[in-house]
Amino acid sequence: MAYTPQYYPGNTSVGANRRKHMSGNLEKLRDIPEADVVAIMGHRAPGADYPSTHPPLKEMGEPDCPIRQLVEPTPGAAAGDRVRYSQFTDSMYFAPSIPYWRSYWAAINCRGADPGTLSGRQIIEARERDIEAYTKKLMDSEMTDVARCSMRGCTVHGHSLRLEENGMMFDMLARTEMGADGNVYYVKNQVGIPLDKKINVGKPMSEEELKKRTTIFRYDNVSFGGKVGARKFDEALEALHHMWELRTKWGFRPE
Repeated sequence: MAYTPQYYPGNTSVGANRRKHMSGNLEKLRDIPEADVVAIMGHRAPGADYPSTHPPLKEMGEPDCPIRQLVEPTPGAAAGDRVRYSQFTDSMYFAPSIPYWRSYWAAINCRGADPGTLSGRQIIEARERDIEAYTKKLMDSEMTDVARCSMRGCTVHGHSLRLEENGMMFDMLARTEMGADGNVYYVKNQVGIPLDKKINVGKPMSEEELKKRTTIFRYDNVSFGGKVGARKFDEALEALHHMWELRTKWGFRPE
């Protein structure tokens, strides 16, 4: 019998979106040039050679090892690239993805990657040419909205703050701006260093589109189980509430 992974439960749009992110079966919404992604990441100049930390594996004469025979190295590991990162922040106002789901996506779909989730940010580390490819996939896909998601290598806060008047997520370093043509432009790289030219990453999603694509449960859209706009509690949530009650009142010791 063919095995079908079961990534996440639920019949809501949020549940369906979370399954899409984890499975990697994502819709491509835009095509940002590779050179622009590299410039926004800011680790090397677009077109420059990849700095390396060791010679290519084929030249190193690796010891005989069954694991090495089983696991094919990623392009970056085979070439000896250094390890670099990209880090995203996602607004709590219906951003398509959220830090934990970015990590699930990376852990399941990206070979040789080291994802990490913090309070309002999500970082992925990998060999340089590998992380550039993974970052482009993120920026091109439905996991990213150009106004509610932002690549921020530092000073990431803004995800839980009120939106700016034009619907953009607040950024103290002002790495992005809304153009007069309705497109969003990166004017600084992910650590806030000004770019040589503005980089157009396209138009933001509408509010309705964001609510359709978001992976965030919210009382004013798809509720996790609250009383405002609620869906019917499912068995898992009732069990969770039962465990919370037992733990709070009796510390799991009802006697």
